[in-house]
Parts: sequence; C-alpha cells; structure tokens
Amino acid sequence: MDVIPPNIHTKLRTFFPEGSPSRWITRERPKIDRIACPWLILRFIDPQAEFHFVPPKRVLAEAQSRKAEPFDIPDVRFSHHNERCSFDAFIDEFGLRDSALDVVALIVRGADTANLSLAPEAPGLLAMSLGLSQLYPSDHEMLRAGLTIYDALYAWARHARSEGHGWPPVMPQ
Repeated sequence: MDVIPPNIHTKLRTFFPEGSPSRWITRERPKIDRIACPWLILRFIDPQAEFHFVPPKRVLAEAQSRKAEPFDIPDVRFSHHNERCSFDAFIDEFGLRDSALDVVALIVRGADTANLSLAPEAPGLLAMSLGLSQLYPSDHEMLRAGLTIYDALYAWARHARSEGHGWPPVMPQ
C-alpha cells in the first residue's frame, strides 16, 4: 500500500522553522540526483521549497549563511550512502512509501551511480539529464525543465508501465 506520511510537515519542521519555505542547497549544474531530489521535495514534501545551486566548494558555507539544508554532497544527511543515492536518502528520511516512487528511485539510482543495469530506463534518464545541461545555461531553468521529465517518469511508473508501443500499430477493423 502506498503511504505518504501525514506527519511529513512535522518532520520538515525539524529542519526549517514554521511558516517559511524549506531551503535546500547543492552543487551548481544539476544532473540526475540534483534534479530528482528537488522534484521529490516539491511534489511530496514542500511545494514552496527554495533551491540554491552554488559552486561545489561553497555549498557548506552558503548552506550556513542561507540557513539551507545541503544535499548531494559528501558527508551530509541527504547524500549517497553505500550503493544508494541522495534520492533514496530523502525517501528514507521522510518515510515516503509509494510503489511508483520505488520504481523511480531504482531508475534514478541506476542513472546517478553509473549502475545503468539496475533499470532499463536508467540510461535514458542519464541521457535526458545530460541533454538538459546542454540546453539550459541557467540551473533554475534546467530544474524547471527537469521537473517535467520527473513528472512524466512518475506518471509512467504509477499508471503506464504495462503499456507498450510498437510498430506496426494495431489498426481497428
């Protein structure tokens, strides 16, 4: 059974004060995890969240000055642990239980950790992510475009995994 915990806002407030949007910070030029995690936050945790992208050497200092939670850098709460990626850390920390998210997480993990054999969709997600970085010079523009990709991936995982597409089409008699 899929469960989005009712106490997710209480958990969120352990990181951020009541009445303010959550603030998150990571390395500039986001790729797989650094787009997937904001998507997860915006869709399941805090739709008002703010995201900051800064040079890698500045993430921790900027996190402190902006009162933002760092993610997808070494040695922080929301990061890679063993074979699992930052997306997994968010799912675990916030107790998100959703079968479609589990499918998306496997694809993200495969693409983000270069273990492309984890899911047949992982190489496609990697290709789309790298393509986004070529299309958009602005990290926030790239994030906005990437949100659509993750919305589509989640919709597929939730409703369309059994659908196929092939040639020739089935024509009505």
